[in-house]
Amino acid sequence: MAGAKKGDLKPWQRKQWCLATVGAEFVCAMEDVLDLLAEPYDPERPVACFDEKPVQMLADTRETLPVRPGQPERQDHEYERQGTANIFMTVEPLAGWRHVEVTEQRTKLDFAAQMKQLVDVHYPEAECVRVVLDNLNTHKPASLYEAYPPDEALRIIKRLEFHYTPKHASWLNPAELELSALTGQCLDRRTPDRETLRQETAAWEDRRNKERVQIQWRFGIQDARTKLHRLYPKLSTTINGTAH
Repeated sequence: MAGAKKGDLKPWQRKQWCLATVGAEFVCAMEDVLDLLAEPYDPERPVACFDEKPVQMLADTRETLPVRPGQPERQDHEYERQGTANIFMTVEPLAGWRHVEVTEQRTKLDFAAQMKQLVDVHYPEAECVRVVLDNLNTHKPASLYEAYPPDEALRIIKRLEFHYTPKHASWLNPAELELSALTGQCLDRRTPDRETLRQETAAWEDRRNKERVQIQWRFGIQDARTKLHRLYPKLSTTINGTAH
């Protein structure tokens, strides 16, 4: 855009960068998640990756013209906003299993309900469910205590083990890949209401689970230490006055 000033650029025309300073805390969380994702499949201690995504409900204002010989389906450019919904995504990468839950909101109570469902419905026989998730303020064990009596909250928490991605690096969560697949294969058109969204995401989930589509995570700790070596702290040459 020759002659354009930075202030003239639209948000989507600007490159986005992570300007935060990272260090030992970032590296520790990253290696914890990468080490977990490298483990072999264990049905007693499954790894469930969890994420969420807002969805805008849009309805057509005019009837869509159907497909005809030589012409695709045609949709008017105008639409009517019908509010929003939220999608919770849970995926077990090595088992080829995922579950999509459509909710009105994504509050602490909604998160707590998802965790209860995880241990009581999806993994009732598992010793412990290890959950990979990001640092959203609702994604905390304390949310269980806001939703359930103390005995019930503690019961659920004792069946869970949270592994948080580093701040500014939620891409380390395979659930983001599954949400990307859902967006491209199911949410690439207007959805007028939550019930339609539930039906369409349920059909997508059923097909993916029947095909047992797995996520083969190929970025490991050694890759991180090589390709992201600049993120690692520079070690001191002395500890307590002793050279190391």
